[in-house]
Amino acid sequence: MAHIIDGKAISAAVRGEIKENTQKLIAETGVQPGLAVIIVGTDPASQVYVRNKRRACEEVGFYSEAYELPEETTQEELEALVDKLNADPAIHGILCQLPLPKHITEKKVLEANPEGMVMSFLSNHDMDRIGGAFI
Repeated sequence: MAHIIDGKAISAAVRGEIKENTQKLIAETGVQPGLAVIIVGTDPASQVYVRNKRRACEEVGFYSEAYELPEETTQEELEALVDKLNADPAIHGILCQLPLPKHITEKKVLEANPEGMVMSFLSNHDMDRIGGAFI
């Protein structure tokens, strides 16, 4: 038998737990988790998802930066931004929103990221599938 869950309530509970853990981390270590979100181009759905990620970060006490780059951004410019973010001690994870323009190779951008840095490519399909519930 199917069990109906309250996704909003679960999401709120998880965010509350993340917020509590973030506050503890900051109090104990002085480290505030930082997320950089990169979007290349003007895909409207992607812009909504990126805005929601920033709001979620704010809600749970994460530091966040968003980079909205023009469609014409080159492979080299995007990789340079990833390199810059990798060197930034305030950034602990990088999320690059898909789709990327056709002239940018996702794999090369991912390979520009050193071991140890969390990097993710997130597509609108992924967000729809998971419901964009958490962070």
